[in-house]
Amino acid sequence: MNDGTPAIRTRHLTVSYGLRPALLDVNLDIPQGSLVGILGPNGAGKSTLIKALMGFVKKDVGRVEIMGEPAEKAKGRMAYVPQRSSVDWDFPITVEEVTLMGRYGQIPWYRNPGKKDRDAALKALRAVRMEDFGQRQIGALSGGQQQRVFMARALCQGADILLLDEPFAGVDAVTEKAILSVLKEAREQGLTLVVVHHDLATAASYFDLIALIKQGLVAFGSPEDVLQKELLSEVYEGQMQSFASLPSINSKP
Repeated sequence: MNDGTPAIRTRHLTVSYGLRPALLDVNLDIPQGSLVGILGPNGAGKSTLIKALMGFVKKDVGRVEIMGEPAEKAKGRMAYVPQRSSVDWDFPITVEEVTLMGRYGQIPWYRNPGKKDRDAALKALRAVRMEDFGQRQIGALSGGQQQRVFMARALCQGADILLLDEPFAGVDAVTEKAILSVLKEAREQGLTLVVVHHDLATAASYFDLIALIKQGLVAFGSPEDVLQKELLSEVYEGQMQSFASLPSINSKP
């Protein structure tokens, strides 16, 4: 039940790589059941934010809360879909085996996946329209199909929150539409989804809320409030000419 507690809350979240700051003093409340886009230029800290939420990178200062609990105590409540470029697609593993990885946190080390686990994997593959590919090698799939399999693995985990790093990168328009449909269906089922995204032209129609970042959090709110030319000019310095072609940047289609 949604009691108003944010799905994700950060306070003063700061992360550095050596002497180079990646995130500075990020304070963010992401509501439960929302589909949120993380936007910003290259090097703005978008992927770092996702990794900091997951605990994959060490924060300098600040705190992260998941459903009102410290992130360290909320293991299993978040699932992560990495960028495709970070995955070894030559590893010999099937679609079903990849999806079953989402169950590993719930299976004792001494037991193999059972019927309940395989049923959960099949349900997740159905959700992403990949149930007919269970025995296919992951490396034999198209980029969009691979992305959907990793989404199935995240769904199979049974988490409340999905964090996705550039799920639309490098896929065709048909696949992008299919992935968006899966995300919106997951939101309708009560999941919270946080998506690193790069395309300003589609952001207004894809997301309920948008966090615009450039090391710090520049703006957070509805697409109509965040996708303002003044804010975009501040964040995307020298790139304003590319905004002129955006369709109705301050309104949803």
